[in-house]
Amino acid sequence: MSDVWSDISSEFLHLYPRGRRLVVVAGADAERSRHAADDFASSLTSAGQQVERADSRDGDEPTLRAAVVAPFRAAPDSGTVLIVSGPPELLSTTARGLWNFVVWQLAGDEAPHSIASAIVDVSDPSKPTRRFADYCALPSSFGA
Repeated sequence: MSDVWSDISSEFLHLYPRGRRLVVVAGADAERSRHAADDFASSLTSAGQQVERADSRDGDEPTLRAAVVAPFRAAPDSGTVLIVSGPPELLSTTARGLWNFVVWQLAGDEAPHSIASAIVDVSDPSKPTRRFADYCALPSSFGA
């Protein structure tokens, strides 16, 4: 497993060490998001976390809330991490509050999302790299 995913897993677990936690892995390409989310899930599993996975191909928020998020939140607290992958619509202004942690995956010169907790360049999926972006000078609507 890539050191990038291990490092992001460590960061996530430092910030959110217990309880039911929701993570989104999104990006311009939903299929790339799915692969990145699977790698992140493997890293969290290796760190001893119980992980559930879900995919959203179209980012349909009402369906996601009803079919995935609500049942996950209603289940007994087992310290599980739910990782949902999909398109940028998963970070709409109304969906942003669903997630404890946001991973934005991109490739090449694609723009990062301004609310990402972690940005990962998966141009070469076998060698993902972490990107850091400074958004201090950008308006809050950037990347929305």
